[in-house]
Amino acid sequence: MPFTRRAVSAAFTVALVTSTTAAAQPAAGPPPAPPSTTTVQGVVVTGQAAPITTSIDRRSYSVAGDLQAQTGSIADALRNIPSVQVDLQGNLSLRGQGNVTILVDGKPSAQFRGASAGQALQQIPADRIERVEVITNPSAEFQSEGSGIINLVMKKARGAGRTGSARLEAVSGARFIATGSQGYNSGSLSWTTDAQYRHDTQRQVGQDDRAALDPAGGDILASHDASLGHVEYDYLGARSAVDFDYDAKNRLSGEVRVLFTSFDLRATDDFQRTDPTGGLAEAFNRVALTTARQAYGGATGTWRRRFRIDGEELVVSANYEQVQRIGYRREDIAESTPALPESFDRLSSKNAVRQTDLKADYTLPFSTGKLKVGYALQIIDNGFNNGGSFGAAPDVLVVAPAFVDLFDDRQVLNQAYVTYERPLGAVTVLAGLRLEDESLDLTQTTLGLERRRDDLRANPSLHLAYKLTDAQQLTASYSRRVQRPNPEDLNPFAIQMDPTDLRAGNLDLKLQQTDSFEFGYQLRRSPAVYMANLYWRRNKDAFTDDVRDLGDGIFLTQRVNAERTRNAGLELIAAGRLMPTLTYNLSGDLYWSQFDPTPFGAPRTRTATTVFGHATLNWQVTKADFVQVGAFENGKRLTAQGFAKPSGAVNLGYRHRIDERLSVLVVVQDLFKTLHDSQVIETPALKTGSRRDTDSRVLLIGISRSFGGRGGRDPGFEFKQGGTAPQ
Repeated sequence: MPFTRRAVSAAFTVALVTSTTAAAQPAAGPPPAPPSTTTVQGVVVTGQAAPITTSIDRRSYSVAGDLQAQTGSIADALRNIPSVQVDLQGNLSLRGQGNVTILVDGKPSAQFRGASAGQALQQIPADRIERVEVITNPSAEFQSEGSGIINLVMKKARGAGRTGSARLEAVSGARFIATGSQGYNSGSLSWTTDAQYRHDTQRQVGQDDRAALDPAGGDILASHDASLGHVEYDYLGARSAVDFDYDAKNRLSGEVRVLFTSFDLRATDDFQRTDPTGGLAEAFNRVALTTARQAYGGATGTWRRRFRIDGEELVVSANYEQVQRIGYRREDIAESTPALPESFDRLSSKNAVRQTDLKADYTLPFSTGKLKVGYALQIIDNGFNNGGSFGAAPDVLVVAPAFVDLFDDRQVLNQAYVTYERPLGAVTVLAGLRLEDESLDLTQTTLGLERRRDDLRANPSLHLAYKLTDAQQLTASYSRRVQRPNPEDLNPFAIQMDPTDLRAGNLDLKLQQTDSFEFGYQLRRSPAVYMANLYWRRNKDAFTDDVRDLGDGIFLTQRVNAERTRNAGLELIAAGRLMPTLTYNLSGDLYWSQFDPTPFGAPRTRTATTVFGHATLNWQVTKADFVQVGAFENGKRLTAQGFAKPSGAVNLGYRHRIDERLSVLVVVQDLFKTLHDSQVIETPALKTGSRRDTDSRVLLIGISRSFGGRGGRDPGFEFKQGGTAPQ
C-alpha cells in the first residue's frame, strides 16, 4: 500500500499501553548451580541489544527490546530471531528447513500443528511472549519431531500485588488491535489473564505462469492466471493461568486457553491457456467467496514437587486441546472460452482435532552431574468431513459425490527418555536416548482405504562443550530426529483448490529421518558475544511436493518422499555495543542444500548456495529517544522440482519517553514493500513461475503507559528444561 497522504492519515494511531514496570525487567533467576555440577556456564548479553542466553543445547532470545514484537504478530517477532525464517504466508523454517516443531512453555500445542500453523503465527500477538528459545539440535529430552524446535516462553505476572495492561491500536489498511491483561502476585499465588482482539485486512495480488509439455503431441502448452483477493481476518483469544505454592516444596499450576478466528476472502481470477500455435484454447473469469471459522480450547494442569536435594524436582502435567474448523467456498465461473453455461459450486470442509498430552519429568542432581528421565503420552484424533455441490444457479445446487471426502487419522505416541549431564575436566557432556513408539491408524472412508503403522524408534543425542578459557568455549552435538506427516499429507483424496489445481496426500508417505551434526565456537567479551556454528544435516525420505500436469490445464500437487537431501551451513552471530548509546545484533548464514535425482521430474542432482541474514541496530539518541532499525533476508530455498526466490524486508521503530511512565511509539513494517512469495518449478515437462504479494507495509503510531507494583516472587519453579542453567 503506497504511503499516500490518505494512507498516512488512516494509519495515525493512538494506542494506550499499560504494563507493569516490573514486567519490563527480567525476574531474578534461580541460584546458580554449584561449580561441581557443571563447568560450562551460560552467556548473557544485556543492554539495549536483545539479551542472548546460551546453554549447552539451546539459545534464548528476549523479545522485550524488539519494537516490532511489541506491536506485531508472533511471525513478526520470529523474523528478527537468528536461525529463523518466516515467509509471507507464515511458513516457518529453521536454517532453511521447514517442519519446525513449535512449543509453548515447553509443551506441544494443537494450534501450531498442520496446515493452519502459519495462519496462527500471523494472527497471535507477539506481546504475549517473553523470550524465544531456539533449539537447532535438540537433546533426547525433547520429542524427536521436526527439523528443530522453537519454544515460545510466555510472559508471567511480575511485581507484588495487582498488575495490568491494555493496548489499543489502529493501523494502516483498516486494521485494529486491542489487547489487555490482568495479574496478581502474592507470596504463594500468581495469577495472569490476558485477552486479544485483532481485525486485519489485506489485499492479495498473485500471478501464475505455466508452460507444460503436452504428453500426447509433445507441444508446449502455456497458461497465465492473474488473481486479486481481498481478505478480512478476525482473531479473538484469551488465556488465564494460575500458580499456587501449596507449601515450599509443591506448586500447582493451571491454565485455560480459548481462541476464535474467522477468515473471509473474495478473490477473482482471470485465466487464459494457449494452444501449441499460440491461439487461445481456454479462458474464464472466476469469482470465489471463501469463509473459514476456527474455535480452539485448551487446558493444562501441572504439579511440581521439590525434594530435599537442591535441584531435585518432579514435574507432572496433563494437557487437553480441541480444535474445530469449518470452511465454505462458493465459486462462480463465467465468460468462458469456449462458451459454456455459467456454473456455480459450493465446497465445504470440516476438521475436528482432539489432542491429549500426559507428561512426567524427574530431575536428580549429583555432586558431579545431573540425571533427567521422563515419560510422555500423546494421543491425537484428527477427522475430516469435506463435501460439495454444483449447479447452474446459486440456489439450485446438487450434491456432488465426487467431492465427498471422509478421512480419519488417529495417532498414539508413547515416549520415554533419559539424559545425563556431567563435567569431565574442561568438557561438559550431555548424552541422551529417547524411545518413541508410534501407533497410527488411517481410514479413508470415501476411497475405501485403510492403513496401520506401528513404529518403534530409538533416537540418541550427544552434546559436548569444551571450555577453552573463561570467555571461550567449543561445542559439538549430534541428534537423530524424525518428521511425521501432517494428516493433510496422508489423505490421498484429491481436493480441488481452484479450477486448475488439485492437491492430494499419500497414505504410503514414509517418516522423514534426519541425522544432524553441529560444531560451534563462542567468545564472550562483555557486553558482547560472538558465535560461529558449522552444521550438516542428512535427510532420508524428506517430504516434498510433486507437481504433475494431468492435461487440459489441470495440475495435481501431491506430497511425496524424496530419497535423500542434504544441507549444510556456516552461521555467524554477533551482538554487542559499538558505543555507549549504540548496540547491534547481527547474524548471517551461508547455506548449502542438495537434492538427489527424483522420480518425479528432476533427473539430476541439484545444489544451491544462498545467504540468510538478520540485522538490528539500536540507538539511544537521548535518554528519552530510542531508534531501532531492523532488516532480514530469506535466501533462495531449493525444492525437489525448483526453488523459492529470496525475499526480505526493512523495519523501523521509534520510541520517545515523555516521562518514566509515558512513551510514544512509531513502528513501520516492511518499509520498502519487498516481502513477497515467489516460487519456480523447472523440470523437462513443466516450467512455472508464481508470485504472491500482500499489504505487508504497516504504519503504527501509539502511546504507552506503565504502572505496577514493586519486587517480585521467587521464580524458581519457572519453565526451565534441559541443558545447563544460564548464569
